[in-house]
Amino acid sequence: MAAILNNLRNTIIVGLVLAVIMIICFAKFGNRGFADEIFWQAIFRWMHVIFGIMWIGLLYYFNFVQARKAPEIPAELRPAVSKYIAPEALFWFRWSALFTVLAGIGVAVLHQGDYAAKVFTFGLAGAATSADGGFVLMSIGIYLAIIMFLNVWGIIWPNQKKVLGLVEADADAKARAARIAGMASRINTLLSLPMLTAMAMFQTLFGFGG
Repeated sequence: MAAILNNLRNTIIVGLVLAVIMIICFAKFGNRGFADEIFWQAIFRWMHVIFGIMWIGLLYYFNFVQARKAPEIPAELRPAVSKYIAPEALFWFRWSALFTVLAGIGVAVLHQGDYAAKVFTFGLAGAATSADGGFVLMSIGIYLAIIMFLNVWGIIWPNQKKVLGLVEADADAKARAARIAGMASRINTLLSLPMLTAMAMFQTLFGFGG
């Protein structure tokens, strides 16, 4: 057991093996074959949740922990954060954002009926239903997530590359980049709360996958 838990790669491999066993069990007890559309919708929802936890978890780490405590770090210790911790965290942060969005799109596309059209058009596509108000709210959540994703790749990461010295920039440019990246990250933190509300409430109250 120590050989597994002392190595992150081994831990993840064993965790994935157990997850695959669970997925096979769900396929069996849910009477869904591996070619079934609903089964693959469940797979994409699982990936959407896994990547989403990593994305939003790191977003909250940056805002609730790193940004708040960074001013208290002694000057001689700060390079450890900027050279080792931040680049690694930003790697997982930006790629989990991408795969969260892609998996979410997969969930919507694989959903039966006009679900995808509804959630991407604020409930305007297709025949009117009693759930149209919910689709409006879900659409808001989806587009908030897309804005957050674009913030990560279009604003936060390009500016963080300057802050971390991955892109050449003078001291003034680095300071400006840090402010811009910080504000974009704070905006994402703000948007994450209504976005997650849309995802969770719609799935629960309207009986659709979020």
